[in-house]
Amino acid sequence: MSTDGAAGPAVWLVPAQWLPPTAEKTADALAAGRITAEEADAMGYEQLPVSDGPSAPEMAVRAARRALARAGLPAEDIGALWHAWTYYQGHDFWSPAHYVAARTGALDAVPTGVQQMCNGAGAALRGALHQLTAQPGGGPVLITTADRFAPPGFDRWHGDYGVWYGDGATAAVAGTGAAPAGALTLCALVTRAAPELESAHRDTDAFHPAPHTRSAAVDVRRTKKAFLAAQGGRQAFLGRLRRETTAVLAAALAEAGQGGAGRLSSVLLPRLGRATARDVYGPAVAEVTDAPVADLGERTGHLGAGDLLSNLAALADDSGPHRLAPGGCAAVLSAGAGFTWSAAVVRRT
Repeated sequence: MSTDGAAGPAVWLVPAQWLPPTAEKTADALAAGRITAEEADAMGYEQLPVSDGPSAPEMAVRAARRALARAGLPAEDIGALWHAWTYYQGHDFWSPAHYVAARTGALDAVPTGVQQMCNGAGAALRGALHQLTAQPGGGPVLITTADRFAPPGFDRWHGDYGVWYGDGATAAVAGTGAAPAGALTLCALVTRAAPELESAHRDTDAFHPAPHTRSAAVDVRRTKKAFLAAQGGRQAFLGRLRRETTAVLAAALAEAGQGGAGRLSSVLLPRLGRATARDVYGPAVAEVTDAPVADLGERTGHLGAGDLLSNLAALADDSGPHRLAPGGCAAVLSAGAGFTWSAAVVRRT
């Protein structure tokens, strides 16, 4: 396995997720006027999971415990923990990564927080892999993500263009050596970035002294509207997104030795809805492979930093409809504001 071109030992992954049992239905949001019929059709999602109690870090602990149980490892064996998020973790001046490590029982782990927006899982996985390569005897690494998009600070249905946000947490144990039963082998992980696009999520007129100074709730629509006007419009921006997605997937398939054509069982997409899959990811993937694409967000929405690990969990779930057969390969795409793109290629052990 190599990561962004760096050779290293074979790395296995045991992913898991924890989603709250409660949800808000699209039909109810439509009836309440929170979304339009056009938005519901463009998204194509049935519901969004909503946490009515656990905070984001508390959900991360639950996902971490599931991943450790599936890997058959005690928390005491973990050498490092990487925790990623996109939105508020429940306290203003604090390290959620250390909380997740402490409450999981990974007291010998070195915690690291990752704030790379919706590519957070890709960034955390990249850091974990470099650590495993540099310190092969340092023990397995635990990766977690968690987000809770609660009011009044965030409107999960209407706070962004073309994205509906669900609450939940994901986790993965990554290690080298003998792999646990049912683990995925990571064949490649490639990441690309375009920092010049960072203003899509920033007010360009001024920096603010404190959260929610400009508006009571996060308003991604405001910043994106100004960004698109400055960049030449929506179509030009979508074209750039397609090109970057094609490039990162092609590089990952080449690194994994897939050659691109017909050998993947599927390409799993960021959970951004039907229209984005049709206009961006479908055409971008078709430039590289004829493998079918799938957006698994119908009942989860976009999980903030967690889409990548949630998709990996679906591939590893023996009882799920997207289970990867033994010896089979799949690719998982991730993208986040900034902008950053990651593509992972995995094989079922």
